[in-house]
Amino acid sequence: MEQQLQRRLVDGHGRVHDDLRLSVTDRCNLRCTYCMPADPVWFERETLLTFEEATRLVGIAARRGVRTVRLTGGEPLLRRDLPRLAEMIAAVPGIDDLSLTTNGLLLRRFAAELAAAGVRRINVSLDTLDRARFVRLTRRDALAQTLDGISASVEAGLSPVKVNTVLLRGVNDDEVEALVGRAREEGWELRFIECMPLDNDGSWDPARVVPGKEVRRRISALWPIEPDSDADPHAPAARWSFRDGRGRLGFVDSVTQPFCAACSRLRLTSDGHFRVCLYDQAETDLKTPLRAGADDETLDALMARAVAGKGRGGALEILESQRALPLTRTMHQIGG
Repeated sequence: MEQQLQRRLVDGHGRVHDDLRLSVTDRCNLRCTYCMPADPVWFERETLLTFEEATRLVGIAARRGVRTVRLTGGEPLLRRDLPRLAEMIAAVPGIDDLSLTTNGLLLRRFAAELAAAGVRRINVSLDTLDRARFVRLTRRDALAQTLDGISASVEAGLSPVKVNTVLLRGVNDDEVEALVGRAREEGWELRFIECMPLDNDGSWDPARVVPGKEVRRRISALWPIEPDSDADPHAPAARWSFRDGRGRLGFVDSVTQPFCAACSRLRLTSDGHFRVCLYDQAETDLKTPLRAGADDETLDALMARAVAGKGRGGALEILESQRALPLTRTMHQIGG
């Protein structure tokens, strides 16, 4: 057992890492205000990991115990031939769960292909059911496409679809009940996410955060909910169930109740940098040695060294200081 643990990606706090977020592009067809600037500067295409490079790195991580991979961006469906990459990742020995986070705009086109390629679950970002508000939040008029994409995912068998909602005080926090009602009707698993300090333009304010406990209280007033006893304790979302049996909810209270102590996540950016914490400025460049001819053992050692040096968690620092940490990358460059 001890020898097995030594082969896992374990940090100095004893946390075992088995969940990899693999970003495939920084590009997006929305411009969500809390995620990226209105006029972003994109990575040059040749800087992105090829499908073969990404699959090789996933394979190395899998031999270290990574079992779950989520494809992210930017908007991952903007990466050409993404279902082919999904099929390659799904075939990696040891990877037993492949999922995708998307804004849903292209799901009508790709949902069936993704399911056939081995994607098991879909998370769709949806912060409002109001068309005009959607335009203000995303700088694009595409609410109908997002909702149609969710429907396409259900039709393709990628259900229950998880719908991610970031609440912003004074912006969309008045839609909690409407969103929950729609989720119960449609069979979505709604996940409320506290607004994280990732815009890097100085605009983040703790006052914009809508605490998960407030949201739970409001929901319970209409539809009683309770903690789900079957929930994964290592998952970022705390799962709750409706007492009437009509579905579940998730709460990512990343600002008011950070889950750093149980964190099992790693991130690989689309340009080949390995990150052990969303809020940690430190990155390990895997692409440069990979393209210079490094063998798997060298790349494995780089990953293990990065994980061993992981701190206690940047979200804890934010909670204690009530201010954002400076980041050189915005969320669309890191990977959601």
